[in-house]
Amino acid sequence: MATSTITSKGQITIPAAMRAALGVSTGDRVEFVQVEQGRIELLVATLPVSALKGIVKKPIKPVTLAEMNDAIASNEAKAK
Repeated sequence: MATSTITSKGQITIPAAMRAALGVSTGDRVEFVQVEQGRIELLVATLPVSALKGIVKKPIKPVTLAEMNDAIASNEAKAK
């Protein structure tokens, strides 16, 4: 387990092995996400939005606006 100490300015150094595992280096951005009380995840935030293109496949059949509205109404009814 890698550890780090918080400085008086609230800064930490990410250990070299963790930087290598994340694939980050100087100037890269990371995000801190609280997943539960006392647990934080560190996420790499350096990819541009365009890198997400193609990650979700297009539906075989396009969904109509009426079908979307019906699905929303149905889920709202279930939530109550």
